[in-house]
Amino acid sequence: MRRKNAWSAVLAVVMVTAVTPAAPAQAASQLVVDLATQTGALRYGATGFLYGLGDEGIPNETMLAALKPQVTAQKAPDGLQHPNGDALKIAPMFKRAGGRDIQIYMQDVYKQWPYENLGINDYLAKVDTMVRKVVADPYRASYVYVPFNEPDQIWYGGNLTGFMNDYRTVYRRIRSIDPGARIAGPNFASYRSADLRTFLQFARDNAVLPDVTTWHELGNDFFTSWNAHYSDYRAIESSLGISPRSITINEYGRSSGDLGVPGNLVQFVAKFENSKVDGCLAYWTTAGGLNDLVTRNNQATGGWWLYKWYGELTGGTVAVTPPAASGSLQGLAAFDQAKKQARVIFGGNNPASGTYDTNLVVKGIPSALGTPVHATVWGVDDTGLNPSPGPYKLTEADFTPASGQVTIPLTGLKGSSAYHVVVTPAKAATSGSRYEAEFADLSGSITYGQVSSVDGSTRFVVTAPTDGYYNVGLRYSAPGDGGASRTVRLRLNGSDLTDVTLPAATGWNTVTAKVFLTAGINRLEVGAAQLDYIDVASSSGTITAYEAESGANTLGGAARVSSNSAASGGGYVGYVGAGAANTLRFNNVTVPSAGRYRMVVTYANGELGEGASNYNTNIVDRYADIAVNGGSTVRHYFRNTLGWSNYRTTVVDVTLAAGANTITFGNASTKYAPDIDRIQIAAPLG
Repeated sequence: MRRKNAWSAVLAVVMVTAVTPAAPAQAASQLVVDLATQTGALRYGATGFLYGLGDEGIPNETMLAALKPQVTAQKAPDGLQHPNGDALKIAPMFKRAGGRDIQIYMQDVYKQWPYENLGINDYLAKVDTMVRKVVADPYRASYVYVPFNEPDQIWYGGNLTGFMNDYRTVYRRIRSIDPGARIAGPNFASYRSADLRTFLQFARDNAVLPDVTTWHELGNDFFTSWNAHYSDYRAIESSLGISPRSITINEYGRSSGDLGVPGNLVQFVAKFENSKVDGCLAYWTTAGGLNDLVTRNNQATGGWWLYKWYGELTGGTVAVTPPAASGSLQGLAAFDQAKKQARVIFGGNNPASGTYDTNLVVKGIPSALGTPVHATVWGVDDTGLNPSPGPYKLTEADFTPASGQVTIPLTGLKGSSAYHVVVTPAKAATSGSRYEAEFADLSGSITYGQVSSVDGSTRFVVTAPTDGYYNVGLRYSAPGDGGASRTVRLRLNGSDLTDVTLPAATGWNTVTAKVFLTAGINRLEVGAAQLDYIDVASSSGTITAYEAESGANTLGGAARVSSNSAASGGGYVGYVGAGAANTLRFNNVTVPSAGRYRMVVTYANGELGEGASNYNTNIVDRYADIAVNGGSTVRHYFRNTLGWSNYRTTVVDVTLAAGANTITFGNASTKYAPDIDRIQIAAPLG
């Protein structure tokens, strides 16, 4: 259900760093976490997106992988509904990032919304074409067909019998071409108990039961009635003798007020994880931004950090009792006995603009955590579509359990914010720029105060305010090496960066590497080592800029220099692409030695595309084919900047020869590349 363009309504945001009540604070409530009551394996099911992925690299794999994505719902192969989001085209990136299922919205093959109703035979012909493309795709096993979208409102409003008959026809057609197909349905626009019962009974009797049951939760009733919806659905299955289906709420969140707002999104994350179902954030704004979790080029909004915290939960979930089952304050928690670590995520308030107090009660604390235990409380605020500065530490203290229980009093919490509590054995306090190893994504064994990994690694997610060099300090110890030095591999955003030598140390020591980070989110992975933490601090280094409009460059065909005061030098090069002859070549790009370099491209792209015309903003993510020294091209997609005077940066890795090089931008198709302002060249290490 995507019926409005909410983009303009959320562009403005005021970032608040101090707690200033906008409404009278409510009396302290109580959120209870019971570490002794396990509720199941982590599903991470709420981390799903409808059109959250636009094109290869939009958003980039780093932004996606940190969230442990599970399900995404995307456009039909070569569909006309939107310019981007094709399920088959985003599949390689989604699977590399660890994604599980890709749902295909098959009716999005049509251009209009509501979908043009050209008759079932027209649709069946399209189904034939789509399914054959899926069968030929290397990721065939990951796809789930969604043959109808909101049939209670589109094509079949008030005609449930007609829908069921056509569902049976399309289901059988899909299976005739793809016998192993997984098929979802009915995909109603809301929870409809009576219609679900009728549909499931029909599907059972006609041997067309969906493999995945889907519906949407887009209204206010989710907040008060989700538990009733879920329980009622499971009761319907049981009464009909149907084995439990996997459930995906493949559109969740209201048209305004939920996307990107951490305090509201906690509601969905907590309830879906508690019910062990999957969910996809609704598509109300633009494609390719993880439904407002990502802004600009791969920069995180406040909402992204909530899902990052969610993805970092390990062990199994444990019981959480909120002040009221259908109230605004909700949470989820996990306990990892092997890591001796409990994590709690919570938030929510009514009104969202107000503040509130709560007592976080953690009980069932095992003796293995020791006494006292250490609790660190982090917060992240709503930043709308502006980049988030990241989480801030709210409080940190040791607590002595009494009968296995501690109470952490929290005051002045913001209704639109989310909070993350990490409980460990007693340890030293953390500092502002420090990323503690035991809070990171880990492979290997762990002892507290540090991470010890013999053959694994420690993966840190860090945020950089701008493109540039940063000093990364690794705090380590090597007591198991007999005082000998050791070398560990440092990886950045999934690629090898360098080997770092850790000199012999009988105690704790720090080595520093100067690394070029991109604005926004970066993943730093440190190989087998005993780590305490890493520090990240801004630094300086050699970055050489080349303006696109410079006379030293070569313009081919229709490519030409134009003026724009928003561009770095007052000019840019446009009309690159739409034909092989129209190119921009940077000459004399000079580096001291051969190797891989980071090329920061400043560009603008405000193109809007065709598709359904009465909802969403149909942005186009232009691409350029980039060649170094006349060699083979590498395609790079450029996220839409929402205006031709909005210049953003994206980073492309290029391999350069020692001395002078040429770098050529082009697009031999009928499509244009973005307007190019300038490039900057920097070595990966300073």
